[in-house]
Amino acid sequence: MASQSFSLTALPSAAAPAQIATPSSDAPAKPKPCCVCKEEKAKRDDCMLFSKSDDPQKDCVSTIDQYRACMAGFGFKV
Repeated sequence: MASQSFSLTALPSAAAPAQIATPSSDAPAKPKPCCVCKEEKAKRDDCMLFSKSDDPQKDCVSTIDQYRACMAGFGFKV
């Protein structure tokens, strides 16, 4: 099968849409908290849910700290 090539042509400047202003167009977009640190969150949740300790928070302090550090790296305070 032979490949076919095509080219895209630029639209005339009069037909170009107006630029949409964003609140902070210079700064990179901040990700949503649900979309980052998924692996650390899963480890933290598993530790808390399946801990046999009377105080799961003390038992899972290292995984909680890892999750907090990861979130802080993205600018979130947990």
